[in-house]
Amino acid sequence: MDKTTSGWINGFLGVLIFSGSLPATRAAVLDFDPVFLTVARAGIAGLLALCLLLAFREKRPTTDQLFSLAIVSLGVVVGFPLLTALALQHVTSAHSIVFVGMLPLATAAFGVLRGGERPRPAFWMFSVAGSLLVVGFALMQDLTASPVGDALMLAAIVACGLGYAEGAKLSRILGGWQVISWALVLSLPVMLAIALALMPSSFAEVGMPGWLGLAYVSLFSMLIGFIFWYRGLAQGGIAAVGQLQLLQPFFGLALAATLLHEEVSLLMLAVTVGVILCVAGARKFAK
Repeated sequence: MDKTTSGWINGFLGVLIFSGSLPATRAAVLDFDPVFLTVARAGIAGLLALCLLLAFREKRPTTDQLFSLAIVSLGVVVGFPLLTALALQHVTSAHSIVFVGMLPLATAAFGVLRGGERPRPAFWMFSVAGSLLVVGFALMQDLTASPVGDALMLAAIVACGLGYAEGAKLSRILGGWQVISWALVLSLPVMLAIALALMPSSFAEVGMPGWLGLAYVSLFSMLIGFIFWYRGLAQGGIAAVGQLQLLQPFFGLALAATLLHEEVSLLMLAVTVGVILCVAGARKFAK
């Protein structure tokens, strides 16, 4: 198997794993405080990452690499999990997944800022169209929609896009699984301290869906998914393999409807398809 094909396979597995993140988070925040959930998942994944780094005797990052790792940590270890957990107290996971359709665009935008690329004007036309489509969808919702939840999801996408772009750039030097592992370890002391401080006095009221949600976001969303994702980006290229993110809303909507029995309206599906088409067009004219 050549390197490019391996990159696509790893990237696909990463996206497939990430697609379960929002439904799992939605299940977990029904029983756990969102801030505790964020630090607990990062703490659990950080301990596992530390074991991996020690087992393989990985070389410590340089000072410059630590700065990039801090950005990755703030974006994907703290920012995206916390903001989505807070958002999912106000909106359903199916509603939030529509915003995930903007993630490739956010990643591309930060790729421009961090990588010095100069996309053609058509790129920005598709970019604005996709953004307006999402904003329009949020404004058209009935009373069950939440401006707070929508704003938190938009902030989460910005944070995640920055973390993806920075991590993808760094993965070419450190390696895919090493990037997310060092980012988790970098934040581990703070995450563990906050987790211990916010730990509930009793977990008696936590049901099985809550525990399964915590396990999934800790093991798969926070660590295993990134091992495949960053490896795929490094092997197949950021621009090419990054397109697999376009599949994530479809997988996520299917999981939300199947596992959480949430309603997925025709409008929601139409907007998701529209956003994906806009992002695909923007990516086509990125170079």
